[in-house]
Amino acid sequence: MDALIRSLVQEGFAPERIIPGAPMSRCTTFRVGGKADVLVDVASAEEISVALRAARRAGVPVTVVGNGSNLLVRDGGIRGLVLHISGAFADIRREGDCLIAQSGAMLSACARLAQREGLAGLAELAGVPGTIGGGVIMNAGAYGRELSQVVTRVDTIALSDGKPLVFEGDALGFSYRHSAMMDANVIVTQVIMRLTPGDPEAICARTEETARMRRDKQPLEYPSAGSTFKRPPGDFAARLIDECGLRGLRVGDAQVSEKHAGFIVNLGQARASDILSLMDEVQRRVLEATGVRLEPEVRILGEDA
Repeated sequence: MDALIRSLVQEGFAPERIIPGAPMSRCTTFRVGGKADVLVDVASAEEISVALRAARRAGVPVTVVGNGSNLLVRDGGIRGLVLHISGAFADIRREGDCLIAQSGAMLSACARLAQREGLAGLAELAGVPGTIGGGVIMNAGAYGRELSQVVTRVDTIALSDGKPLVFEGDALGFSYRHSAMMDANVIVTQVIMRLTPGDPEAICARTEETARMRRDKQPLEYPSAGSTFKRPPGDFAARLIDECGLRGLRVGDAQVSEKHAGFIVNLGQARASDILSLMDEVQRRVLEATGVRLEPEVRILGEDA
């Protein structure tokens, strides 16, 4: 990776922002995963373009991560360059009834600002532990609300050539846990959300209500990546897993949560291989018992050890 590091330095990145052998366990809410060959924290759209140019010059692949809240990195880590969309790229501002957020902004921060400004539409997403960039890629949602209901424009950069691409209107291609950006091989840089003026007290009450439901029902005391599997048509993954008697099932320190069967949690020392084995076993048993094939909602990256 020496050629990549030299290229990054030549492009103007300070050496302290280039991290060889970065442990991905520190960049995911599952707290598992091997090392990245090289990780760089980026703080602007311009830096993303610069880093992509350096990677092309060095001939290495590029992977993009944000808060890592919907991510499972295998124990062998990630080859090439990992671009970490850091908290330094997280500005949020209001323009009229819109919020304009850089991709590193946390969904929770967007929801808090909307609440303060008396703008409704994000209260249900206040507890989602991801960035707006990652959230819009997968059309994140909770408690009946999805980003597709408020997002009007997404600015991106193409991974292939570093050129800007804009998605708006029908081109956003939103569906359940999917968007056109997911298929387009792009990096989100900015998201525009059109919200609705409302009563700040009512917005606050809805935010607190969904936060209480999240605390009561979800295993927030353990590392996880949120819902492990997508919702099957007309049903819920957690219900099917529970029906099959899999609540509490373990592989090593990976466990189907005893609090919410839709979550796999890390009890402390789980490896990515434990989580993957447990996911496979849950899929196998649910398919065998119900005929339903559960699809992972968690994004899986990297190589096996």
